[in-house]
Parts: sequence; structure tokens; C-alpha cells
Amino acid sequence: MVSKIDWESQIGRRLRLRDLHVFHAVVQQRSMAKAAAQLGVSQPAVSEVIADLEHALGVRLLDRSTQGVEPTMYGDALLKRSITVFDELKQSVKDIQYLADPTTGEIKIACPLAIAFTVIPHVIERFTEKYPRVVLHFDEVPSAAAVRNFPELRERKYDLVLARGSSLQVEEPPDDLNIDLLFEDQLVITAGPQSKWAGRRKIDLAELANEPWIMQAPHTWNYQRLAEAFRARGLDMPKASLVTLSMPVITHVLAQGQSIAAIPRSVAHFNALNVLPVDFPRRPWPVGIVTLKNRTLSPVVERFIACAREVAKSMAGRPAGRSQRRKAGVF
Repeated sequence: MVSKIDWESQIGRRLRLRDLHVFHAVVQQRSMAKAAAQLGVSQPAVSEVIADLEHALGVRLLDRSTQGVEPTMYGDALLKRSITVFDELKQSVKDIQYLADPTTGEIKIACPLAIAFTVIPHVIERFTEKYPRVVLHFDEVPSAAAVRNFPELRERKYDLVLARGSSLQVEEPPDDLNIDLLFEDQLVITAGPQSKWAGRRKIDLAELANEPWIMQAPHTWNYQRLAEAFRARGLDMPKASLVTLSMPVITHVLAQGQSIAAIPRSVAHFNALNVLPVDFPRRPWPVGIVTLKNRTLSPVVERFIACAREVAKSMAGRPAGRSQRRKAGVF
């Protein structure tokens, strides 16, 4: 059993940030020798730091073997919390820089393909017009499912992640995440300006059964919702003339010909496609910004979120916006 640790005598006066930095390097390199080379110090100096840490805490932080070193459960606990410490210190330095010049800084963001193709380019465009000296680092993640647990957000790789749908709707929402709901997207049936259906005031779903449909794969949210709508009317699922996950291809084919497709309203909005007046079941699909609850956002990140809200409000037919923060999955 681990004895009670006295903060003042054992930790407060003895633990240094440099010690944690050395510990991080050893864990990352899985070797004291490699960590020493990275830090530009001797291996005995690294070994001494680790030994002092273990003595101060009264537990073994690393397991040593011929394959290298691995953190123990105590080492994992120290690593997890110290990542937060270093991150907050870095954010503090950035905040000081931003206070000196609030129009500069860096933001690291990520989102799945569906948002990368629709909302995010317009947010970036609006933001860069206002703050041209801010550097944006943007990564596209494969899908909403790939960011369901937001591991890279927790590792502080990103300042925020834009997500949608199932990645925001979890049965047991994590307590360490905030969701800033931007808008609720929904699936609509669309056509290009040249389509014979573009001028109609009312269209029955059955009328579209034999039209040239562009569809996504059967496992996708779009396909499943479309299939539900046809089943509810007692209709067979239409035969697809094109099956693809590529939104650029879908929107191009729609704009140039007579095809129709079921796509998110935001895609239709930003690509000037016609939303056909079909009685289609409303299935809201939330789009929001995910951030860490206990991580203070820098002023420049707050400005980016404000631009995202402005873009959401500008979408025709969308509500004025709900910017209050909620736990992940609660809408």
C-alpha cells in the first residue's frame, strides 16, 4: 500500500518542472540513454532525476527491462496529469503573447470530411479575413466515428474539433468535454438548377422512385435515413445510378445534370443546390465544436469559435444559433 504523501515536505519543495520534463522524455524514448541524448545531458543525470522522483513519491514510476522502460500505473498517472501542467504553461505563454498582440497566434483544429467540405472552409475564410496574421493548422479526420472519443483533443494535439452526428450523441457523455452546438443539420433531397424537379412546389416521394439517384454506401447515415423514408411509405429503395462517398463528385454531378440525391442541408446550402419540396422525415443531425472542459481557451480560439457561430447563423433557414455550452451528447 502506498503511504500518504505529504505535499509540502515531499513534493512542494522538491519536485521541479525540469524533473517532469526529463520523465516525459524517458517515457517517449523508452530509454534513459536516448532521453539523455535528446536532452543533451548524461545518462547518470537522467537516472538520478528518475530516482529522485520515485523517492519523493514513494512509488516505482518505470519498469525496466531489456526491451526498454515502460511507465507503471503510477507513472501513467503522473504522465497524464503532467501533460496538463505543461499544456497550461504553454497556453499561459501564448496568452501573454496574445495580450501583447491579440491579432496573432496559432490554432490547431480538426474535423471529419463532411464538415471539411461544407462548413469549415467558410469559417476559415471569414476568420482569415478578420485575423490574417493568425496561423491555422487544419487536419481532416477520416470520419465522425474516428473522433468519437476525441483522443487527440485530450492529448492537446488540437485546440478544438468540429464534429457531427453520432460522435456527439453518446449514451454516457464524458465529463471533461464541452460541446458548443452550432446548428442542427438535416437530410434533404436535392437537385441541380437544371433538374426538371427544381421548379416544383410539391413532390411526392413516390414520384422520385425511378429517377437517377446518387447514393452513398448502405452503411452511411444518409443511405439509412433515405431507406427508412421509402420503407415508411411502403416503397422499394430506388436503384442508384451512382454510388460514391465523395461530396465533391456528388455536388458536381447534381449541379450539371438531372440526378437527385439525399444530402445534408448544409451541403445544399453552400453549393447552391435546390432542396426539393418532398415530405421527408426530419432527422436532426447536430454539428458542434468540441473542446476540453478544463482547458482555458486562448483569445484567438474564442474568436475562431465566434466566426463559426456567425457562419452557422448565416445559413438560410437555420435558427439564430445556440451558443451555450453543454455536456457532450446532451441537446
